[in-house]
Amino acid sequence: MLTLVIGGAASGKSEFAENLVLTLPGQRVYIATMEPYDGECLTRIEKHRRQRVGKGFLTLERYRDLGGLEVPAGANVLLECMSNLLANELYSHQGGGSAAVLKGVERLYTRCANLTIVTNEVFSGGKDYEGDTLHYLRELGAVNRALAAQADRVVEVVCGCPNVLKGRLP
Repeated sequence: MLTLVIGGAASGKSEFAENLVLTLPGQRVYIATMEPYDGECLTRIEKHRRQRVGKGFLTLERYRDLGGLEVPAGANVLLECMSNLLANELYSHQGGGSAAVLKGVERLYTRCANLTIVTNEVFSGGKDYEGDTLHYLRELGAVNRALAAQADRVVEVVCGCPNVLKGRLP
């Protein structure tokens, strides 16, 4: 099953996604996509590590080239988060853009039993953007739409409350 969990910053989407994966029997794999560029990134990474303590996740760090990542066959995979992965693929000289992201998700999904993807909701910030920021937001919006079309379940998390947009919760 492919599940897309979407929400704004600090909406509770990550915690919701982790708890959803915890309901699944079998091995759990957490794919961390945030590169530790600076202190702020390290702080966020550490927060997410603390959230996973004792939950039985095998953590794999992967910043680009999701298609080249090997995960245990039949595992329950949590990809955290699409927003970071896309930024890495768009702005790294080694990146392959949104096409590489979608191909990587497709390959990953063929290897696992369940794939849960966390992503950011975009375009509700009430601001006008331009340049690279607008390009990134448009690309993320397109990736989110493509993933939602393929997903069996889409859940938007607002203030920690899940709103099922497609499919149903277990």
